[in-house]
Amino acid sequence: MAGGVFVPSSQGRMHEGKVTPFVIITCLVAAMGGLLFGYDLGITGGVTAMEPFLVKFFPTVYQQMKDESSHESEYCKFNNQLLTLFTSSLYLAALVASFFASATTRILGRKASMFLGGFFFLIGALLNGFAVNIEMLIIGRILLGVGVGYCNQSVPVYLSEMAPPKIRGALNIGFSMMCTIGILVANLINYGTSTLENGWRISLGIGAVPAIIMCVGSLFLGDSPNSMIERGQHDEARKMLKKIRGTDDIDEEYQDLINASDAAKLVENPWRNITKPKYRPQLTFCSFIPFFQQLTGINVTMFYAPVLFKTLGFGNDASLMAAVISGGVNVVATFVSIFTVDKFGRRILFIEGGIQMLICQVAVGVMIALRFGVNGEGSFTKVEANLLLFFICAYVAAFAWSWGALGWLVPSEICPLEVRSAGQAINVAVNMLFTFIIAQVFLTMLCYMKFGLFFFFAGFVLIMTIFISLLLPETKNIRIDEMNSVWKSHWFWTRYVPDNVVIDLNGHKASP
Repeated sequence: MAGGVFVPSSQGRMHEGKVTPFVIITCLVAAMGGLLFGYDLGITGGVTAMEPFLVKFFPTVYQQMKDESSHESEYCKFNNQLLTLFTSSLYLAALVASFFASATTRILGRKASMFLGGFFFLIGALLNGFAVNIEMLIIGRILLGVGVGYCNQSVPVYLSEMAPPKIRGALNIGFSMMCTIGILVANLINYGTSTLENGWRISLGIGAVPAIIMCVGSLFLGDSPNSMIERGQHDEARKMLKKIRGTDDIDEEYQDLINASDAAKLVENPWRNITKPKYRPQLTFCSFIPFFQQLTGINVTMFYAPVLFKTLGFGNDASLMAAVISGGVNVVATFVSIFTVDKFGRRILFIEGGIQMLICQVAVGVMIALRFGVNGEGSFTKVEANLLLFFICAYVAAFAWSWGALGWLVPSEICPLEVRSAGQAINVAVNMLFTFIIAQVFLTMLCYMKFGLFFFFAGFVLIMTIFISLLLPETKNIRIDEMNSVWKSHWFWTRYVPDNVVIDLNGHKASP
């Protein structure tokens, strides 16, 4: 079966190997790519709430915000398409870049793709920090997007390939953990620079720091054995496998990787191949998980948090501090996922997180409806504001240990080598596409849908929780080159996945 599914004859076997300090450090350095994405998510909302920034680049928004004679609803104070384009242009660029990153990751390796991601992000951050006009600002955002596209393509795949199966979930979630740390650091920087005349320049320019860390760190990383074998570097791959497993007894696992690579080489076009029925589970989850991840409404809360809190009656300092608090909750909750994902599994975290997010979003929607109504006039008491912040933090926590962490983990671990780069590119592209759409239309949706926006996102959370409970099998502790057995034993996906095919060293089918 040319281009067919490869499953080793040793299916279900756990290979020898230790959790070595080298692999832990390597994965932590690689996960720094998440800092880029997280920092940008956190910094953007705070910067767009800074008055000097609005005065320089978006004076009409500033005038609209300050015009007390206007009868504009509180829901509509920040409704400006150019302002949202500043935020969303990054994600459109990341979408396009993800397809180029797919080829780079496959041909040059995961390490090269991570370096390019850091480099593009570095140039973009410097352009934003020194911006003197809106054009310079948008070009910088586009370059930031290219960097995010490359890192989001390569880092999760790299982590899944380097990590031992029994802690693959925890190490892969290091990417999400770095995202949350980036968001928190950005919120703290925004809080510290908000009173400075050119504080927005500092906030945007500091994005160069995680970019430099990513560039320098990637130079010291070794590529994954899978990538080395894929590019014909067999001796280097064997040495790296010994190093990351901490044992010389790697012959069986090495042979499985060789076999998987041989099977992958039979695939002439990964993009066309992933659309075949046998890869229907991978295509489905690489498409729907990032789609649903954005329809939770989380990025609205993350990169528009200060604007959202300001709209709901928090003062400027209070809105930035509320964003810091929710960012801190985001970090802590991600650690919950790290310590539980390989013990309790992916499904339970997805389902529990979905139920908690649903309850919190409905509660937030009801509170805003009761106080602001349809016309957007009203305010919260201190007690009510604290209760609202509690529900938002509980929602952020639920997302962090479920869809936030697992949204990057699951797509990166379910694809066989022959379609892995294509699958991850689809994951990143869909994620960036809907991040762009939500970022671009959120302020308009808030203006017209008002408190109903939170019920809108809650409806999608209900749908996605049902989707996971019915269609996602448990993938914890399953080697990524043996994932076929998971789909074959599932009540729904078994109709698409063919019987196990074993390919020998010459690329011929053999009996299992």
